[in-house]
Formats: sequence, structure tokens, C-alpha cells
Amino acid sequence: MEIYYVAALFIFGIIIGSFLNVVILRHGTGRSLEGRSGCMSCAKKLSWYELVPVLSWCVQVSRCRGCGSKISWQYPLVEFATGLLFAGAYAIVFLTGASGAGASEYVALALLALICATLVAITAYDIKHMIIPDSWSVVFAASSLLFASLYWFDTPLDMLTTPQGWLHLASGPILFVPFWALWFFSKGAWIGLGDGKLAVGIGWLLGLVYGISAIVVGFWLGAIFGVALLLISRLVKHFARITMKSEIPFGPFLILGALLILFLQVNVLEITNLFI
Repeated sequence: MEIYYVAALFIFGIIIGSFLNVVILRHGTGRSLEGRSGCMSCAKKLSWYELVPVLSWCVQVSRCRGCGSKISWQYPLVEFATGLLFAGAYAIVFLTGASGAGASEYVALALLALICATLVAITAYDIKHMIIPDSWSVVFAASSLLFASLYWFDTPLDMLTTPQGWLHLASGPILFVPFWALWFFSKGAWIGLGDGKLAVGIGWLLGLVYGISAIVVGFWLGAIFGVALLLISRLVKHFARITMKSEIPFGPFLILGALLILFLQVNVLEITNLFI
């Protein structure tokens, strides 16, 4: 039966991912979320069969049926990633086990699905606009805190009444401070404050040890990507010229690091100590 639940959540996830694409594209433009979607090039209103998540993009070979213009890879990637994360959320809550029982597991699953959807939206928006909306960071942080109270503790009250709970509550602000310091002393040149706000949610989602691991992994991934991009820009003709001063959003790497640690639950600090 487990496979049916996972498959159902994957399908539900790609549907939510389709809605996230609308949110990502319309946020900050003054457009409401109501109304039918249309082609960004020719404004053709899309029929239902042109809006089937992932499948329509593949069938249409990533082109508009009206004007033939290219349809961004963002659409299927956001939809597929959301579906994959929703399926993974089921595995985390029901296969690794939330501390609570019964109804609390379903609440934890709903919260984790919300967290995953928010992180997908933040990733796509940050890549597109180089900024993380504050309201989305707040949703991520709040839902992470509520999820943690169900997943990491025997009862939600333990977060308020035990030393481990207090440390978990402090994890968000603790992880925020280094980002704030980098932002403050560089006057925003080294890193954006939005990344620090994201770190608050990461701390509340994972706790201090796993939270630090997520940020370390995020820095590693960002460094590897940056170096690879520099090399490619020098070796491949006609590739956009990248320099050390080029601005690359760091939020997606933090999010990828957080998701990897959430799913794998690996303490990177212990692994690092093996090589010291």
C-alpha cells in the first residue's frame, strides 16, 4: 500500500508545482493568482490540455501551440521537483517516523509538504530575481518550527520545557547571526540578508547540528558550482562571461543543502572529523 500513497503524493505534488509556477511568475507583478494562464509571448489563453503538469510541456516539445515560442524549463522542473519532494515527505514522516502518533503524523506530513513547496518556490524565484520574498521566508520558518515540534520531540510541549527544546528554538537565531554579520560588515556586498532569514528556517527545521551541516553543504555546493561556472566560461566559446564579481544567488544552495540533510540526516561535522 505504501507505493500507492507515495504515487498519490507525487501526483498531488506536481499539481501543486503547477500552481507554484503561477505564484512564482506573478508574485510582485501586481497580477492576482486568479484567471487562466496564457503564453508569455503571444498571450494565448491556454486550454486545459495545455496545462497538464509536466506532460503538456513534453508533448508540446517545450513550445507554445499558438506562436511556437520556447516554454521555459522552469515549468516542468518546478512541477517534478515538487512531486518528488511530496513523495519524499511521506517517506520521512511515515517511514522514518514522526515522534507523535495518529493525527499528528498527518499534520507533520502537511507541514512538511508546505515546507517543500515553499522551498521550491523560493529556489525558482531567487534564481529568477536574485531575491527571496520576506513573506515566503516567514512561511518557511513558521512551518518549520511547527513541524519540528511534531517530528523531533515526543510532544510539542517538549520544545518549550526541555533543554533540547530550548536549544532547538535557539538554532534559528544562532544560524542567522553569521549571515547577518557577513551582510552587515560587507554592506550587502558578500551576501544578502534574505539568506540569513532563510537560515532561521533551516535552523528551526533541522536543529543546530543538522542545521550547521546543511549550511556547510550549501557552501560546498555553492563553491563547486561557482568554480565550475568560472572554468566553463573560460573554456567554452560564446558562454556568458563569468567573473569573481558575478552575482550568483546563494539561497538555492542553502535550500539544496537543507533538503539533502533533511532526507539523509547526516551529520557533516562528524564526517569532517574523520579527515582531521
